[in-house]
Amino acid sequence: MVALAREGGHDIDVGRALGAVREEARSRRAKEMTWSGPVGRVQTLWRFPVKSMLGEQLAAVVVGRGGILGDRAYAVRDRATGKVASAKYPRRWPGLLACRAAFVEPPCIDDELPPVRIELADGDSVLSDAPDVDAVLSRFFGRDVELARTAQNGYTIDQYHPAEENYDPEGHRDEVVEARFGAAFFNDRGLPSAVSEGSFFDLFPLSVITSSTLERLHELAPQSRFEARRFRMNVVVETPARGFVENDWPGHTLTIGDDVRIGVAIPDPRCVMPSLAQGDLPPDPKVLKALMHNRIEVAGSLYPCAGVYAVTEATGTVRGDDLVCLL
Repeated sequence: MVALAREGGHDIDVGRALGAVREEARSRRAKEMTWSGPVGRVQTLWRFPVKSMLGEQLAAVVVGRGGILGDRAYAVRDRATGKVASAKYPRRWPGLLACRAAFVEPPCIDDELPPVRIELADGDSVLSDAPDVDAVLSRFFGRDVELARTAQNGYTIDQYHPAEENYDPEGHRDEVVEARFGAAFFNDRGLPSAVSEGSFFDLFPLSVITSSTLERLHELAPQSRFEARRFRMNVVVETPARGFVENDWPGHTLTIGDDVRIGVAIPDPRCVMPSLAQGDLPPDPKVLKALMHNRIEVAGSLYPCAGVYAVTEATGTVRGDDLVCLL
């Protein structure tokens, strides 16, 4: 079994997962059980220039082979350990998810990325290309850190697993484990990588969630706020359907607007991050309990999921209100 780490915070057997969803899709087609057609429209679009920081909501995004241009382009790296800072370990990095990053101007597909402005939780700010950017970040985090511009063909984080029973199928509860991520997981195991070697994606470059999933979670925990911001997805699709509709999407293709096509790879297993405070969203452990109602088998184990991961099949620009169709 090839166990690979991913952005949602669990280890999954990617080769087996992708093979399973493709086989399932072939079986469905053979039985003429598949269907195609509109599933909704793009409600919001998000890009997160610095890993584990708040990002920017956009009217339009450029989707390249490596995902949304500029997404997860940077990360904060601890010089002492070499590990990447992650909000998956909130006690170690308590202010990370309270910082915000946004490009000073829209990135262009054929140009070098423009600078990112990082707004720190204490009110200070710094540009990614400023000579003192590492010093400013180090003062804020109280650790010797650097703003890393490329992953070194994989990276390591410390990840906290919540105490919620059965949230992690490997049995980790209220403990921190070391986890490795990035393109190295594919390369080391002889698999084609779904992410570029220099990016800070964990496995897959695109993520999608529907309004119906958010509404269903709210039905399960009506006192909680299930806003899309909690889940840090790239594309939020407004759909008239009900329930966890994207659970059935792996193995299929989504068309978005006139040009973009993305292949849905796997359901998105969730980590502790959706329960953390973000902006005016309070910390809320009930979010994790609601996610437990949507445990899905991924590579032979049950994971609490919300949304799906995807890869680019055809590039282009996606805009708000673009039609989304399932093929």
